[in-house]
Amino acid sequence: MADKPIVTNKYLLGTDSYGRDILSRLIVGTRVSLSVGLITVIISISIGLILGSLAGFYRGKTDDIIMWFINVIWSIPTLLLVFAITLALGKGFWQVFIAVGLTMWVNVARLVRGQVLAVRELEYIEAGRALGYKNIRIIIVHIWPNIVGPVLVIAAANFASAIVIEAGLSFLGVGVQPPMPSWGLMIKENYNFIITQNPMLALAPGFAIMILVLAFNLLGNGLRDALNVKGKL
Repeated sequence: MADKPIVTNKYLLGTDSYGRDILSRLIVGTRVSLSVGLITVIISISIGLILGSLAGFYRGKTDDIIMWFINVIWSIPTLLLVFAITLALGKGFWQVFIAVGLTMWVNVARLVRGQVLAVRELEYIEAGRALGYKNIRIIIVHIWPNIVGPVLVIAAANFASAIVIEAGLSFLGVGVQPPMPSWGLMIKENYNFIITQNPMLALAPGFAIMILVLAFNLLGNGLRDALNVKGKL
């Protein structure tokens, strides 16, 4: 009778208290972090572009109303606003993404408003008005392509911020729910092992958050230099 092959299981980062592979959960948790960043950027840019463009282009009462709304949202702490939206939408995978996205459009709107205020006075915008183009066409076709640089830079910054906020929400128990792996949830489940048994259970997802956020911050700096975006965000 032939000998049975010897099977050895090797966990590079070890396992948690439930016997789950830490490295596999880190890899799957990357999907959650990248997804929340992408959806947040899409939502924040969509709302920020529209409201910022309307405020900067039409000015007057439209600008006053939109800026009043922006200042109200700006005055509410980000985590508190995310808590309120999350509780209203319910706990879940997509609800967290939407909640984070709905809190990060203010920066985009303020930036877009300032860019539109500067661009709307240039000669090619006056030429568009003289040719009889509608305002919506001037905004979308002529203004938006010329302010895409600063928007891309702040989008990279929002991507990094969304990852940190999602991790914080998951750590507090209102983010992604088990058994879906999330870096913040992994820290919550294993932070008590930092000074007792295996600190890597909590430090590994912390390092992953740090590296990913650093990568997108460096990406934003690189975009700012490449696109020659002036001013400080």
